[in-house]
Amino acid sequence: SSRTTASSQLDVSPRIIRAACAMAATVGRRGVALLRASAPRLSAGSFAPAPRVLAPVAWRQASPAMQAAARPYVTVVKYDRDDVLEKLDSFRAEVFSTNWADYLNLVYNVPFWEAELDKLTSIVQPYLHEDAVGKKFSEVQELMDVLYQCEDVRDHLNELAELCTRASGFMGTGYAAEEKVDNMDAHAALCAEAYDAILVKHPKFKPKIEQTIGHGLAVLRQKHKFKWGTMHRYFF
Repeated sequence: SSRTTASSQLDVSPRIIRAACAMAATVGRRGVALLRASAPRLSAGSFAPAPRVLAPVAWRQASPAMQAAARPYVTVVKYDRDDVLEKLDSFRAEVFSTNWADYLNLVYNVPFWEAELDKLTSIVQPYLHEDAVGKKFSEVQELMDVLYQCEDVRDHLNELAELCTRASGFMGTGYAAEEKVDNMDAHAALCAEAYDAILVKHPKFKPKIEQTIGHGLAVLRQKHKFKWGTMHRYFF
């Protein structure tokens, strides 16, 4: 009887396996058919693009009116008030102590001064409303304005003096002399007027004005006779 039971169990097991495989194949075929039938619905519905999610109101871009009212100054470098004042003092001392009558010195240094002034103009903005910082920055701006004016007039005086030297010939002998400037008196008078006007407008910078335009007038006076207000300073 035990042998009969074992034989029946061996005979039943393959049938169960074959039936299970057939059932699995049937289920698989039906599943594939269902997926094919529902594919249009899935692509049109379930896999539709997700709706656009808007950022919170606090993170949205501000309106043009709010942007206009906002502070436009932006920087990644931070300078406190003491640093700004120190840089302004250092820049003013360097420019003021330089010999403005030395044109070659100005040719070398003015481009670097202008770059430094652009940087100072940027970092001074957060403290420009303060009286001390605003006043010192105004002095720096006035210093550069006077420098440009004195440089222009002195360069013109140097050119006039050079033309007078060339008109006298080789070592003043008249040999290979070039043409003289016919309206030298008018040029000298205009330079003297500019000298007086700059002195009146910027009296705090009188030493630098004398160093450039005043000495330039004295040099030109050695080559051409004319009069100006402070010629007695140079014993003319």
